[in-house]
Amino acid sequence: MAPVRIRAVQDHVALAEIELCGDLIIAASAAEERLSPESIDEVLRVAEERDAGSGR
Repeated sequence: MAPVRIRAVQDHVALAEIELCGDLIIAASAAEERLSPESIDEVLRVAEERDAGSGR
């Protein structure tokens, strides 16, 4: 029988998406009402990414 090889492959994009989904779930569970689009953008750090991309 051939030895079993375990490959540790990490998909960094998938891991980042999972982390963002977790952040959204935590924010939604802590909120008393539905999250507004602005709140979702804040949780996902959309403005930070936009500012970083524009060189601000």
